[in-house]
Amino acid sequence: MRILLTGGAGFIGSNLVRYLLSREKCSLINLDNLTYAGNLESISDLMGNDRHLFVHGDVTDKTLLSSLFRKHNPSAVINLAAETHVDRSIDHPGDFVRTNIHGAFTILEAAREYWDSLCDHEKQAFRFIHVSTDEVYGPHEKGRPLLEGSPYAPRSPYSASKASSDHLARAYHATYGFPAIITISSNNYGPYQFPEKLIPLMIQKALHSEKLPVYGDGSQIRDWLYVEDNCRALISVLFRGRPGETYNIGGSCEKTNLQVVRKICRILDNLKPRTGDSSYLDLISFVSDRPGHDKRYAIDSTKILKETGWTPLETFQEGLTKTVNWYLKHQTWIDNVTSGKYRMERLGLGYHVKEED
Repeated sequence: MRILLTGGAGFIGSNLVRYLLSREKCSLINLDNLTYAGNLESISDLMGNDRHLFVHGDVTDKTLLSSLFRKHNPSAVINLAAETHVDRSIDHPGDFVRTNIHGAFTILEAAREYWDSLCDHEKQAFRFIHVSTDEVYGPHEKGRPLLEGSPYAPRSPYSASKASSDHLARAYHATYGFPAIITISSNNYGPYQFPEKLIPLMIQKALHSEKLPVYGDGSQIRDWLYVEDNCRALISVLFRGRPGETYNIGGSCEKTNLQVVRKICRILDNLKPRTGDSSYLDLISFVSDRPGHDKRYAIDSTKILKETGWTPLETFQEGLTKTVNWYLKHQTWIDNVTSGKYRMERLGLGYHVKEED
């Protein structure tokens, strides 16, 4: 199988490239625009693999996409290319509209034109996996986790842009019969995550003895999913999912942000103790909340289990310990990917602010 993967130098993408090259008989065309969160540092050890071709390019470039389809004849697309951080979407919503909406439209259109040119059995085998987020459902403060088909209620420029791209993918299936499948994942964590997100940010600030900024009172609830479990889920949907369907991919692991930060501190206390008797817990500091911060996301993954057999394997304690260990051992990677404008400052207030003392 030959797969066109977009966003393969980002967090989930780089982990998915590793997973595919180590476990599946496939070749990859990896398209990434190398913005702040997509970095060659994340796939540098894979660049010599003869089953992995990296292409530096923009998902909104229709000419480039069409040429990649014609030249490489992929039998599947996994679309991970996206701007992903809510805080950044508050500061720069236009970037999210461009990549997440226009980019999704462009690759859907290029893929549909290519799919139209295939013979019948190639058309039957072709798949387009569009990767989305549980944030499209909006906040779900009480009750059982949400099933596929629940109404969309996005509340940030990020989630609104992803919701729009989901609707486009569904429309292409309904209108053209195009074999698109949507996956909706909960909060991923693990190696190679850019340190603007909660877990790597807290690890890095703790290691530098900086305050650990927790938004509001830290009671916001997220469902956490180890990134390799998500990679396994995406491949299970690729091979066993049904075109036109949506599959929730959750970790069945709801934690408050404060619980997550405290767990990180306790793991660091064990793996890399601070001097004296102090704990990393002493660094926790509560700061003003993110504008429009949703209280809880929760999704039900029963459908993917029943239809593909996938279930998460990693416990949160084990996955978080692996993640902390990885960042402790890869400080050079952190230094390299944060060598640009981002210096782990606070984002998402709509204007630049200095770090609080």
